[in-house]
Amino acid sequence: MLHVDLDQFIAAVEVLRRPELAGKPIIVGGRGDPTERAVVSTASYEARAFGVGSGMPLRVAARKVPDAVILPVDQEAYLAASEEVMATLRAQRGAVVQVLGWDEAFVGIETEDPEAYARQIQAAVLERTRLHCSVGIGDTLVRAKVATGFGKPAGVFRLTAGNWLDVMGSRPTRDLWGVGPKVSGRLAKLGISTVAELAASNPQVLVLEFGPRMGPWYAQLGRGDGTSVADDTPWVAHGHSRETTFQRDLTEPAQVDEALRELTARVLEDVAAEGRPVVGLTLKVRYAPFVTKTHARKIPDTSDRDDILARALGLAAEIEPGRPIRLLGLRAEMAMPDDARKGHTPTRGGW
Repeated sequence: MLHVDLDQFIAAVEVLRRPELAGKPIIVGGRGDPTERAVVSTASYEARAFGVGSGMPLRVAARKVPDAVILPVDQEAYLAASEEVMATLRAQRGAVVQVLGWDEAFVGIETEDPEAYARQIQAAVLERTRLHCSVGIGDTLVRAKVATGFGKPAGVFRLTAGNWLDVMGSRPTRDLWGVGPKVSGRLAKLGISTVAELAASNPQVLVLEFGPRMGPWYAQLGRGDGTSVADDTPWVAHGHSRETTFQRDLTEPAQVDEALRELTARVLEDVAAEGRPVVGLTLKVRYAPFVTKTHARKIPDTSDRDDILARALGLAAEIEPGRPIRLLGLRAEMAMPDDARKGHTPTRGGW
């Protein structure tokens, strides 16, 4: 199993378009204006050296790197580059390609020399797209995914059952794919701080903390276990979402109503292209200065635009009155076809 991950993908695409930017700190986010409210989509390695990372407010990133080149997001350019990369992967002999996103995919292969195959993939991607990628090799999807981090940039690294604990055992649980600060904090309260401790933990203890589904899953993650088969079944979106960061806080109910109507219209355009009914709605509200809350509701299956709009506006009743709002987002969950790939991530649910 290989995991192919493009190095600083968005920044690298921008350098291909503007070769004079090579070697300079590049930050991509919003409309490229750090005086506006927006977040960093990606940063080049040169900018990351100053502490800039994805999700950071653009104005904060600009302060960290005053001489950085700040560019607007160009999704169409990144999608076109991604499609070239994925086509290159699919063209490799015997490859089963499971796309994870714009810049990464699992590649299932049968070979006696996975390192040589990985180098072959790197060369093919570079020749066709002029983009560099790192490749993780593993005997499960989890191990291949984690291995890629050790190969960056433009390298190859292998993690298997034989060296998993030697490499990962002493590392904190937050270094695992799928374990964030909140989960690692809850694990620490159970006396589990390292990957080795998680691997050796009692699943029943984890069930009491995380529930019957996630408890055993975290124990399995600590061992690096899981599926070892790539699934090239086309991924079907579970839902569509849109969000807007307002340059001035919304303070009046009429402003919220207008913004939510516009968001709903945009989401419904995306949903209409899928041809599947909506079964749930989630409203995301970010209050000033930066407090985010979500409000979700299951709804009867419907494709009626007026009904969906009315239910979305109904969620607005959950908004706390009098609090300035800097962002609104809406997500519509759709009914899934029977032949859709199961699971949300390659570690939760087996794909």
